[in-house]
Amino acid sequence: MNFGLIIGEALLGLRRNISMVISVVLVTFVSLTFVGAAILMQTQISTMRTYWSEKAEVTVYMCSTLSTSANCVAGAATPEQIEKVKNDLAGDALSPLISEVRFQSKEDAYAEFVEQFGEEQANVVGEEQMSEAFRVTMKDPQQSDVIGEAFSGESGVDEVKDQRDLLDPLFSALTVATYIAVGVAALMLIAAVLLIATTIRLSAYARRKEIGIMRLVGASNRSIQTPFVLEGVFAALLGSVFAGAAVLAGVHFGVEGYLAERVPFMRPLVGMQQAAFVVPVLIGTGVLLSALSAGFAIRRWLRT
Repeated sequence: MNFGLIIGEALLGLRRNISMVISVVLVTFVSLTFVGAAILMQTQISTMRTYWSEKAEVTVYMCSTLSTSANCVAGAATPEQIEKVKNDLAGDALSPLISEVRFQSKEDAYAEFVEQFGEEQANVVGEEQMSEAFRVTMKDPQQSDVIGEAFSGESGVDEVKDQRDLLDPLFSALTVATYIAVGVAALMLIAAVLLIATTIRLSAYARRKEIGIMRLVGASNRSIQTPFVLEGVFAALLGSVFAGAAVLAGVHFGVEGYLAERVPFMRPLVGMQQAAFVVPVLIGTGVLLSALSAGFAIRRWLRT
C-alpha cells in the first residue's frame, strides 16, 4: 500500500469538497466544545459538592426577642437553655459525631450581619435582636440530620439549619445545565457523523470513474476506502483541535480569569490541569467517530 499516494488522494478529496469540509469542521468543533464543557461542568460540580459538603455547618439558632417559633414563646433563650444545648453538644451521644463547635454570640452575629448587609441595615435590627447560635461541623456531613433531630423541639432553640439544604438546589441546577449541554452535544455529534458520511458519499460519487479504474487494475478495497476515511478523519481532527483550544481558552480566561475573581464562593474551580485532560478525550472522540462514520459510508457506497 502506497501511503504517500493514499494521503495525496485524501488531500485532493478535501480540496474538491472544501465547503463540506468546512461544515464538518464547524459542526465537530461546536459539538465537541459542548462535550468538553459538559465534562468540565460535571467535574466542577463533583469537586464543589465534595468541598462544600465537608465544610457545611449545621447551625443551632437560639431564641431571640424577634423569634416567633413555638419553642420561643417565653422570649429570648436564657443562659441556662444556652448552657444545656452546649452540654448536649459536648455529651457522649453527639460529641463523637462532631468535628467542631463554635458559639456565635450576639456581638459576633451583629458583626457578621454588618459585613453582609451593611451597617445601615444592621442598625435597623440592632445587636440585642441578634440570635445566639452554635455552629456545628460534623465529621460526616451525611449525619447532620442528627443535630436537627436532637434540638428541633428543644426549649429555647429557634431553629436548626443545615447548610447542605442551601447547597443542594445549586448543585441540582448545575446538574440540569450539564444534562442540557450533554443533550446538545449528542445532537451535534449525530449531525457531525451524518455530515461526515454524506461528505464521503459525495466525494466517492465525484470520483466514481477513478474508483472504477482502481477496481479494474486490482486495487484492494482497503486501498480504495482508506483515502475517503482519511478525509473524514482530517476534517474531524481539525474540528477537534479547535474544540480543544476553545476549552483551554475558556478555562484560562473564563474560569481562572473571570469567575475566580468575581464568584469567590465557587471554590475550588476547575483549572488548566482538568482542561488538559479533557483535550485528548475530545480529539480521540472526534477521530474515532469520524473514522467509523466515514468507513461505514464508503463501504456501503462501494457495495452499491
